Amino acid sequence: MVLTSKTAVTLLGASKAKTHDIDEALSRAPFLVAADGGAATALAMGLTPQAVIGDFDSLPKSVRDALPPDILFPVAEQESTDFEKSLRMIDAPLILAVGFTGRRLDHELAVYNALARNPDKRIIIVGRQDIVFLAPTRLSLDLPEDSRLSLFPMGAVTGTSSGLAWPIDGLKFAPDGRIGTSNRVNGPVELEFDTPAMLAIMPRVALDEAMRALTSG
Repeated sequence: MVLTSKTAVTLLGASKAKTHDIDEALSRAPFLVAADGGAATALAMGLTPQAVIGDFDSLPKSVRDALPPDILFPVAEQESTDFEKSLRMIDAPLILAVGFTGRRLDHELAVYNALARNPDKRIIIVGRQDIVFLAPTRLSLDLPEDSRLSLFPMGAVTGTSSGLAWPIDGLKFAPDGRIGTSNRVNGPVELEFDTPAMLAIMPRVALDEAMRALTSG
């Protein structure tokens, strides 16, 4: 089963997300999908997701009973997280993932691992202060001068850049080697990577620009 949306999707996780975080995502990505226990957060806000995906081990029975049965998509296997299960079942131009940070660190790390293993999907993790996404092999960004732009490799990756205070040309990045924390923008940013293995981390105010960049083709 694949849930297809022509518009961006808001994927709501079980970590605590504030109402304005969810409202901000829904104003940009109105198709709401909950990953397992994220459905409880949705119902508490008076929202009914268009789908709930997961193994349902963190979905209270009272919440499950309150949901229309036809929006429940149980996935029984335990080899993947509910975030990964959701990614497999969503076909959309962009996913804004809210409620996946700031709680359990092992779960949050699993989310970033899933980003690296799904380079064909465009996903932005929306946290309280930052956004994170897997950069495609070519990325153009128009950000205010002096904006923070951190690069964190999820594998061995090299690239070139323009518009950064500290260029990355000729550098070899790796999770256990060189990383690119706290770079700064000094002009229109153009990035190229030899493989899609680099996480881009920016302040949350850059969400709209990140969405534009990831969907511009």
